[in-house]
Amino acid sequence: MFPTPLLRRLAAGLACLICALHAAPAETRGEVPLAGNAYLTAQAPGSSDGLSRSGATRWQDPQTVFSVYFHLDHPAELQLALRFKEPLGDATIQARVGDQQCQTAPRAEPSREVPLGRVQVAAAGYVRVDLQGLRRSAADFGQATDLLLSTAADGLQLTCVKTNKDNMFYWGRRGPSVHLSYQMPRDQPIEYAYSELTVPEGQDPPGSYFMANGFGEGYFGIQVKSPTERWILFSVWSPFSTDRPADIPEADRIVLLAKGPGVQVGEFGNEGSGGQSYLVYPWRAGTTYRFLTSVKPDGHGSTLYTAWFSELGSDPWRLIAQFRRPKTDKHLTGFHSFLENFLDTEGYRSRRALHAHPWVRDSAGHWLPITEARFTGDATASGQHRLDYAGGLADAGFFLHNGGFFSDRTPLNQSFRLPSPPSTPPPIDFAKLPGR
Repeated sequence: MFPTPLLRRLAAGLACLICALHAAPAETRGEVPLAGNAYLTAQAPGSSDGLSRSGATRWQDPQTVFSVYFHLDHPAELQLALRFKEPLGDATIQARVGDQQCQTAPRAEPSREVPLGRVQVAAAGYVRVDLQGLRRSAADFGQATDLLLSTAADGLQLTCVKTNKDNMFYWGRRGPSVHLSYQMPRDQPIEYAYSELTVPEGQDPPGSYFMANGFGEGYFGIQVKSPTERWILFSVWSPFSTDRPADIPEADRIVLLAKGPGVQVGEFGNEGSGGQSYLVYPWRAGTTYRFLTSVKPDGHGSTLYTAWFSELGSDPWRLIAQFRRPKTDKHLTGFHSFLENFLDTEGYRSRRALHAHPWVRDSAGHWLPITEARFTGDATASGQHRLDYAGGLADAGFFLHNGGFFSDRTPLNQSFRLPSPPSTPPPIDFAKLPGR
């Protein structure tokens, strides 16, 4: 018996429906915790809005903007939603992605997961979603905890700070730290390291540490402590391993031997402990500064560490400090530079440093140029929690870049060599250095 035309049409329609269901791509879902990926990027004067310790929003003011960042590996259309700690009632919240806007719709009853709408991401890279409250009848706009993403795009890879394992929400919000390890001569003792550092204009937000001359037992560079205060910082670790300076035995303490005018001296902890010196100094972006560090044994079982600083071309060398490190008998090792952000609220801002003309001088007085540097990153970078990091060759030296959620990153763990080694060592009259 043959099926009737009606049955044939019904069977054909059912087959098409089954094929369409099987052909429909599976929906991909992702979660972006605000605790590790969001920043307060705009607020009214006197506002108390922000992110709580639990990572939920404190959100009352319509001028407040929370910016959430995540990375996609290819273009996609996204359905956005917000998850709240408690059900959201009568409030309207807007999301902006570039020039696209969407917002929550009126709800019949409170809900913990509230759709925002759809946006189109046109290219691979970092995406910024700005959240702003428009209207509310309750006391606040709710305690948002996660930005939810869903897409039909096949195989889409989402990168963000996904968990707080090892306190990664804090470290992820600070952003990746990046380093340059300089290839030093191995057959002669090195007493001095020299380099020049320029921070481009607009690349010096609060929380920045541009470390110029690092060595095996400490570091020397410049910081942006606040919008109104900047430091030149020189620190040496104690040979006694602890994060509490008070626990260091007297025989293992770093001893100050000399310091320059205006330099403050104390102790530091929480990342090892030791002696710290700093000069409050209004260094400027766009200006090049010189750093000179000396490391040499004192002949009595300790090592002397000395740091000098000056502006290139106009400023005489000024002594920052000289420390004695006990139970140490060595010359300079581990010459390196790094770039980090130490304020987790400022991790969405871009930082860049140019490290030029690195040289070392051996104990016999011979200058030797540095021609090669290896680029590395911390656990935030190597663990792929954040992808906004870069480094490599620039002008007469090297560069480092982090923060700002840029998308053109440099692969870690590679070396860069200057195309032509510098031929003129720095003109330093060592007899005139203060504190020698």
